[in-house]
Amino acid sequence: MADRTLAKQLSAVSKDAQGTQRVAIVVQYQGTHFYGWQRQPEKRTVQGEIEAAIELLLEYKVTIHGAGRTDTGVHAAAQVAHFDAPKVIPAYRWAAILNHRLSEDIVIRASAHVPDDWHAQYSAQWRRYRYTIYTDTYPNLFIRPYAWHFYHEPLDEQLMQAALTPMVGYHDLAAFHRAGSSRSHSWVELQVAKCLRRGPFVQVELQAAGFLYGMVRLVMGLLVMVGRGRMSPVAFTELWQSRRRDLVKHAAPARGLCLLRVGYDHFPFASDAWFDTQPQLTLHSSAKDMAV
Repeated sequence: MADRTLAKQLSAVSKDAQGTQRVAIVVQYQGTHFYGWQRQPEKRTVQGEIEAAIELLLEYKVTIHGAGRTDTGVHAAAQVAHFDAPKVIPAYRWAAILNHRLSEDIVIRASAHVPDDWHAQYSAQWRRYRYTIYTDTYPNLFIRPYAWHFYHEPLDEQLMQAALTPMVGYHDLAAFHRAGSSRSHSWVELQVAKCLRRGPFVQVELQAAGFLYGMVRLVMGLLVMVGRGRMSPVAFTELWQSRRRDLVKHAAPARGLCLLRVGYDHFPFASDAWFDTQPQLTLHSSAKDMAV
């Protein structure tokens, strides 16, 4: 019934006469079965699926613009995007409209009208990523899609934090810049870099105005060497300060990485819709801790 009502509303007004408004959306997705955010020919991407859902209703192509381009297999708890759509459909209704048409591994948490000069990418002040490592001895099927299961050696989160702290500030991070990027330089202003442990989970959160292509996973691949005691925090710092990309050999698996949230000066959504929407993974430390 709702679909027929929308179709009648759209058909009652010609496309040229409808007028448009800018709609912002908060998007969650499980990146496991996507080739990243950005639209690619003949590959399943988040941008491509949302655009197809919009086109199914409007019967013409619409481009959505995201705050960031997550890679293959990377998740998002609160990606932000915008598109222009007819005013005849209230902006707040787009979340429900799209969720009715999208697959189960994408959810639109909220939608709202924003000014015509507001841009999901260029209006963003910062992006924050969280990387989760699961350190328990035993594998866990329910955790596997969202964490790197690293059980080979213990990880010292205090050493990892000591290695991260000098990265805060404006630095040339060419050592963590993957090939294939169109970005002309490797300077990044890292605003937050913290590592903490919650039971068997070690989490690293990094926040910056913008990130280099592949940066977070390369940082994590090397940071684990520090946590294992195979590299000192001082050696870690000296490596990136000398821009030794040749010594950064491995990227951490994509499944542990999540775009946690994006920050704006003027954002039309309540904090519940976007601020910290990736649930924290927890496990009992032993059977005796469980309630009988």
